[in-house]
Amino acid sequence: MASYQEARLLENGNLKEPTGKEIMRHGRSARKMSSSSLRKKSDLRLVSKVRCALLRNLLANLQEVILGTKLSVLFPAIPLAIAADCYGFGRPWVFALSLLGLTPLAERISFLTEQVAYYTGPTVGGLLNATCGNATELIIAIFALNNNKIAVVKYSLLGSILSNLLLVLGTSLFCGGIANISQPQKYDRRQADVNSLMLLLALLCHMLPMLFRYATASTALAADPSLQLSRAASIVMLIAYFVYLVFQLWTHRQLFEAQAEDDDSDSVSEEAAVIGFWSGFAWLAGMTVFIALLSEYVVETIEDASDSWGLSVSFLSIILLPIVGNAAEHAGAIIFAFKNKLDISLGVALGSATQISLFVVPLCVIISWILGNKMDLNFNVVETGSLALAIIATAFTLQDGTSHYMKGFILLLCYVVIGACFFLQRTPFNQVHLGNMVPNSATDTVFKA
Repeated sequence: MASYQEARLLENGNLKEPTGKEIMRHGRSARKMSSSSLRKKSDLRLVSKVRCALLRNLLANLQEVILGTKLSVLFPAIPLAIAADCYGFGRPWVFALSLLGLTPLAERISFLTEQVAYYTGPTVGGLLNATCGNATELIIAIFALNNNKIAVVKYSLLGSILSNLLLVLGTSLFCGGIANISQPQKYDRRQADVNSLMLLLALLCHMLPMLFRYATASTALAADPSLQLSRAASIVMLIAYFVYLVFQLWTHRQLFEAQAEDDDSDSVSEEAAVIGFWSGFAWLAGMTVFIALLSEYVVETIEDASDSWGLSVSFLSIILLPIVGNAAEHAGAIIFAFKNKLDISLGVALGSATQISLFVVPLCVIISWILGNKMDLNFNVVETGSLALAIIATAFTLQDGTSHYMKGFILLLCYVVIGACFFLQRTPFNQVHLGNMVPNSATDTVFKA
């Protein structure tokens, strides 16, 4: 076993491997602790007996990266999706297999980002987590923008925000309240207040372009000013997110750190890098390539899946895509709610929603601007109204610093009602393909007879 440790240190350029206690002094982010709940501890005794150092290191990495997660059973969906596309199987099958394949890849991206962060320090690691935490949604959005499917981008990003605020947070509060019904459930309000304030800023930037368009008599004249307002608001949102990172990683880091139990020796023992620095980067690049490939499959086949399954594109994008893409992170948040660690669950749900609202969405507007497309922040009345009600309901739920299962149950019911709305909503395929959201109230929602 010692020879394996020496090989790993040699690969890292003789970098001093950080110990668990050193990492613990910096605290752990909620999202890191949540994602670690689905990992399996690897037994490297057989691997350490391999004499060839290069082969030993490769096998150890394969065991840690591929088999080191409880979602490893879903990895076969990746080659099956590629084979289904190459051999012309039904395109709905390609869509379904791609979604299944994205689930473990999204969790492994979080794991590899954390591994790299062990060698870069907590600040750089926090920046990596803040930019790569929603890499799956961003990659899917970029491919959709490249295909000029702007409505799919808006739907998928909106769905990610709604699922984090209502589904994940609601399930966490409900399950945590049921599991700890005889114990008081409390959490630090300060982190929730900051995230709620950031979400309200994002909501303002989403509502103004829509109100600006509806307040103008001529839609044609309002289109370009609304687009310009959206781009200006996107720049403001990115600036706000940058200041939020400074606030989170430097000036008020203690508000966002998930403190571990002092007597939890298992947590300390697990706080060590299991793969090398350069291996982490190589695996991160490889996983990103596969995420990009499967994201392209999802974007290209979503309309065929909608036709075949009888589900609207809006329902698939807003409800199904976010649930599958963030399943690992969401499951971790619920597991910690069962353990009465709501600060971690809130950090996952609110942190991810804030990142998508203030970073991924405005970044997509800027990327669309660069590509020559016309993506704005006008998500239309039904979509923007759902977002507003979700943010307001979440803010009211978290205002007193205590929780019980009834709060989570209400949030879940809100998500069910919104899901039913988009289940009935039908957006014409030509609108989705051309990327034009319907601009007026008479045609905001089109129902099939």
